[in-house]
Amino acid sequence: MIKIFIADDHVLILEGVKKILREESDMIVVGEARSGIEILERIGKSDCDILLLDLSLPDKPGLDVLKDIKKRFPHLHVLILSMFPEEVFAVRALKAGADGYLTKDSAAKELVVALRKVADGRKYVSDALSQELAVNVASRGGRAPHEDLSDREFQVLRMIGAGKTVTHIAAELNVSVSTVNTHRMHILEKMGMHTNAELMHYAIENKLGE
Repeated sequence: MIKIFIADDHVLILEGVKKILREESDMIVVGEARSGIEILERIGKSDCDILLLDLSLPDKPGLDVLKDIKKRFPHLHVLILSMFPEEVFAVRALKAGADGYLTKDSAAKELVVALRKVADGRKYVSDALSQELAVNVASRGGRAPHEDLSDREFQVLRMIGAGKTVTHIAAELNVSVSTVNTHRMHILEKMGMHTNAELMHYAIENKLGE
């Protein structure tokens, strides 16, 4: 029996996933959480095999939650189920320790296939992303500017793209304004840009905003 813990703050998604999994004789939901804090509090008591994790949580960035989970439970399998496009977020999630990545517009059958594959100790990405990764490895070129950012810089870029001020970003990330400005300067330098307006335009155009 594959024991699954679901982390998502959207009730409709939670209930929808649970309904899908109830149809599978080899799967059972053993726990759920709606925030990063709840995940860390509950998952150790759930004896689960797989964490089905949303990247958009109300209290903490999903990639940070993922890294915390992998530090505390390094052998726990994690499958990301996210609204964010895989071509933008999947590689970062896999590098941060995820075992697979699936978007929320995927078919129910694909979710079941992904869970079984991850439970078996294998990685899961869609066929489309597999082909894209193969092309990128072969060419080693065509990298988008944001792909060279660190995870924290990428997070700040997304927050700028969402129209948040430096002060707001600092408060949300619990860091100083000067730290956020340092990240912003590094982002501008790495991406060859000069203003926040350029960053916002880029984030919107590439669907990176929060």
